[in-house]
Amino acid sequence: MSPRRTPIPAQEEPGEVADADRVLLIACGALAREILAITKGHSWHHMDLTCLPALLHNAPDKITDAVRACVAKHRDSYQNIFVVYADCGTGGQLKSACDDMGVKMIAGPHCYSFYEGNERFSNEHADEITAFYLTDFLVRQFDAFFWKPMGLDRHPNLRDIYFKHYTKLVYQAQTDDPALTEKARDCANRLGLAFERRYTGYGDLETVLRDQSALSI
Repeated sequence: MSPRRTPIPAQEEPGEVADADRVLLIACGALAREILAITKGHSWHHMDLTCLPALLHNAPDKITDAVRACVAKHRDSYQNIFVVYADCGTGGQLKSACDDMGVKMIAGPHCYSFYEGNERFSNEHADEITAFYLTDFLVRQFDAFFWKPMGLDRHPNLRDIYFKHYTKLVYQAQTDDPALTEKARDCANRLGLAFERRYTGYGDLETVLRDQSALSI
C-alpha cells in the first residue's frame, strides 16, 4: 500500500535524495483511523502513513517480515521511518529487526498496553490474564476478526471452549461514541463475558507520534 501523503509544493522525483523533513509511519492497519485523527488534528502534514494489513493481527509470525519488506521498499524515499507496531506477539523479533534496520518502533507488548499507557498497563493490568480486550477498531471489526475466523458463526458451541478461561471483555475506547460502546457491550454478551469500558483515548500512541514529529522539524 502506498503512503497516504499530504500534498506539498514539490514532490520527489525518482532518484532524488530522501526528504529529511518528512516521516513515514509504517503501521498496523488497525491503527490507521487513530493515526490519521492524531496527525490531522495536530496538523502534522509532514507525516505520511502506510499500513500493513490489519489481519496480520491474527498472524504475528508474519509481521516482522512484512515490516522488513515495507522498510526496504520506502528506504530510499524517507530518511525518517517509524514503525507503529508494538511487539504484537513477535516474541522480540520485530524489535530486533528494527534495531538491525536502524528504525525505531513504539514500545510495549501490544496496542492494548500503549493505548492504556505502557506504564499504567504494566502497573495495573499486566496480570489481567482473564480479560479479552477490544479497541475501537476491533469493536467495529468484531465479526470479521473474531466471530467468523473462529467459526463461531457456524459453530456457536465453540464459544464456551475458546473463552472458557475469560471472565470479562474490556473495551478500551479511543473515542466517546455511545454506538460503539453499545456494540462493544453486545460483543461481550455474545461471548458470555462481563463488560467493562475504559476510556483510554490515544494513550502513548499520541505521545510517541508527537515525539517523532518534533524530531523531524
